[in-house]
Amino acid sequence: MAWIASLLALLAVPQDPPAFDFHAAWATVETVFRDECKNAGVVGASLMFVKGKNVEAFAGHGYADRDAKRLVDRDTNFHWASCTKTLTGIAVMQLRDRGKLKLEQPIVDFVPELRPVRNAFGAMTDITIRHLMTHSGGFRGGTWPWGGDQDWHPHEPTQWSQLVAMLPYTAVEFAPGTKFSYSNPGIVFLGRTIEALSGDDYETYMEKNVLRPLGMSRSYYDVTPYHLQRFRSHSYDGKGEAAKDQGPDFDTGITVSNGGLNAPLTDLAKYLSFLLGAWEPDSDAAAVLARSSIESMWQPVLPTRPDGAEKIGLCFFVQERGGTSFATHTGGQRNFISFFYVHPASGTGALAAFNTGTAGPAMAKVRSLCMERLSLPMVAPK
Repeated sequence: MAWIASLLALLAVPQDPPAFDFHAAWATVETVFRDECKNAGVVGASLMFVKGKNVEAFAGHGYADRDAKRLVDRDTNFHWASCTKTLTGIAVMQLRDRGKLKLEQPIVDFVPELRPVRNAFGAMTDITIRHLMTHSGGFRGGTWPWGGDQDWHPHEPTQWSQLVAMLPYTAVEFAPGTKFSYSNPGIVFLGRTIEALSGDDYETYMEKNVLRPLGMSRSYYDVTPYHLQRFRSHSYDGKGEAAKDQGPDFDTGITVSNGGLNAPLTDLAKYLSFLLGAWEPDSDAAAVLARSSIESMWQPVLPTRPDGAEKIGLCFFVQERGGTSFATHTGGQRNFISFFYVHPASGTGALAAFNTGTAGPAMAKVRSLCMERLSLPMVAPK
């Protein structure tokens, strides 16, 4: 009886939960990543997990160039598509903090070519920088209102004058600020604002004010520089062996601020570390944008789905899980698929890129798994 009493007393004492085993969790995530890539017929993909300034784990799958039998590795350069929008948002916030603009200013102050747009909901001066950053300006989703559907058409309009010519035939589709509606042209207008205020082309501004201070030395926009071509991934249309090789490069044209970034995961990991605040206070990276400004971009503004599980901030999507927030974005363009997220509560983030258009469901599953199995368990108990 004494032995039973001792056992019951021991069982009554609260036991600490078992320590989180990152390596075991990563092994599970990596297995799912590879299985999902195989099931989706993905030719090549990369997945990386970061904590602070450190890369904690990496997994590669398949080929960056199938015909040349060049395997994906840490240096493989992928196209990041709409993940570019978050860097454009960072640049807008830089200009805000430097007193060049206010988020409540009308976009027509900086892009006067928008004045002929038909707006049945009010004046064009009602549409602000903030509206464009939250995808609530009322503009259509795609860059092309017509065309863009033939092989001889460019992937995106190549000149600003082509977009300007469409504006008198463009209509605002809902009252600005009343709802979320994803808009690529809205981000293009932000890119034009950056150019108007800085005097630099968008790519030049980003190189000087974002990529270079973050140490993203192998990142660039659009066509690959000669010295980096050996690292560039091709993209593939279709599934598995039947997938058509679309080659490595394409021109996002005037929409570069909306989706033109190319980078290896090692460079994007530096961006995630910057977002997490994992830099010395006097470093070039820390000078890119104030911590308070970064965090303000993650404040939810409007729901993006009927269930309210995701909201839009300023150029970032925000998801609530486990009582904490994830700031995230995905990308998909010319059969490149990508995602990243940062989780400030645990100081971690994850990112992945796929070079095959069938990878959408795999991307979504891997992102969710990283959030649930890797980041949330690292949140320090209160």
